[in-house]
Formats: sequence, structure tokens, C-alpha cells
Amino acid sequence: MDAIGVVCCFTGLAFIDVYNLKSEHIIEDAKGRKWIHKQRQKTDVEFFVPLLELPLALIEKYKDHALCKQSGKVLPVFANQKMNSYIKEIADFCGIKKHLTMHIARYTFATTVTLANNIKLENVSKMLGHTTTRMTEHYAHVLNESLANDMDKLSGIISQ
Repeated sequence: MDAIGVVCCFTGLAFIDVYNLKSEHIIEDAKGRKWIHKQRQKTDVEFFVPLLELPLALIEKYKDHALCKQSGKVLPVFANQKMNSYIKEIADFCGIKKHLTMHIARYTFATTVTLANNIKLENVSKMLGHTTTRMTEHYAHVLNESLANDMDKLSGIISQ
């Protein structure tokens, strides 16, 4: 379960897209870099995501897993409801009160992994399979709100 969440956090894949991810969706470019090339299940929009080292290692780790061999998929993914149930258990155990689902991994990719590391909004939009950057701007807004809240906290600490 944890590997699936990590792959989603580092690729921005929605649950249904990681659930249906097959080896045919992993391509290699002329420089030997691996990418995910797929159509989004929800919108049928084509997207490309370069595979960073960690998700690539996890995909490699599970290539001989019995469920992967049986299903033809690259990761042994449970049903979305089951995955969300596991996330809720972990959140409860950690004392996290926020409602968490697998979709939070997509937000994490958009905000923490890409936008917070100065990846251009246009590139994030393409990797997420958005048809316009307006769809992606929502994630940038969330990031700006988070930054503002953090700076407000810092201001309170400094002024004491």
C-alpha cells in the first residue's frame, strides 16, 4: 500500500490511473529516461510524466509480484475503497484528524514535489493531464495559502 502512495506522490497519477498502469505505459526516450505515457482514465487526455528514481525503483521492485504477473499491471494495487481505508487507519494511528484519501497524493505531487520546487505551472499541468493551466492553478493557490499560513506562524514566533 505504501509503495502505491509513494508512486502517486512522485508521479501525480490519480488512483484509477495507477490502478490500470501497465508496462506498456512505461516508455524510454532517446536519452534512456523512463516516462509514464498514458491517457487519463477520467478525461481521456494524454499525459507524460518522467519517472524519478524512487517510483521507478518501486515499479521495478514489484515487477515479479504474483498479483502483477497475474493482472499484467506494474503495481499490486487494491481497490480504492480499501486503499482509503488503510490511509484512514494510518491517519487515526498518527492522530491526524484531516480526512485523507488516495487523491491527496496527486495534490502532494502538484504542490510539494513540483510547484514548491519551481517546476513551471505549464509543465505540472501537462504531467497531471490537465487541458489548461487554469485547472492546475488551484494547486498553486493551495500552495500560496500554505505559504501565507506558515509565514503568519513565523511572524508570530519572531515577534514574541
